[in-house]
Amino acid sequence: MKEVTMNAPVLPVNIGFQGDASLGVVLDALLPYGARRLIISYDGRQTGGGYHVTEVKAGSFVTLDCGGNPDAWRETILQVEDLPASTEKPDPLEVGKFLSILEKVAARVNLEPDSRLTFEIGPPGRPMQIFDVDAIRVEAASVVIELGPRPAVCKPRHRAEQDAKSGSACCKPQGGCC
Repeated sequence: MKEVTMNAPVLPVNIGFQGDASLGVVLDALLPYGARRLIISYDGRQTGGGYHVTEVKAGSFVTLDCGGNPDAWRETILQVEDLPASTEKPDPLEVGKFLSILEKVAARVNLEPDSRLTFEIGPPGRPMQIFDVDAIRVEAASVVIELGPRPAVCKPRHRAEQDAKSGSACCKPQGGCC
């Protein structure tokens, strides 16, 4: 008798990003799960079945931080209106539909795969909030994009704190930012 082995992953599968996810990495992670429902989790809640991707923005930022350090990066911003399920739209988007929306946008707008991915999301009548992708959780019938808040960060102080943790002496706080 021949033994049969199965290579099915144990669900849920968690893919962590800790708020540092690029568009391409997130899309690649979603690609195998096209038939599953896509749910977005943010601020202690999950999107309603009628949520809607209202806008996709491709941005290029050039900045100067409070320590006088220049910075530049590209960002893709997905704006989502969190709507409840309705008779016209009782279920969340399938992952495949979500990917096809972004494919249509990419045909007309240059979406850089290595750009930072940001979500602007909120229910109707409430201010949008800005989130980073913390993780993707693959479940039996759905995929959940777990968003985490994006805090304000003083980059020079953050760099100095990181250097102090790693033992590097290249950046020392100078007693203030500006």
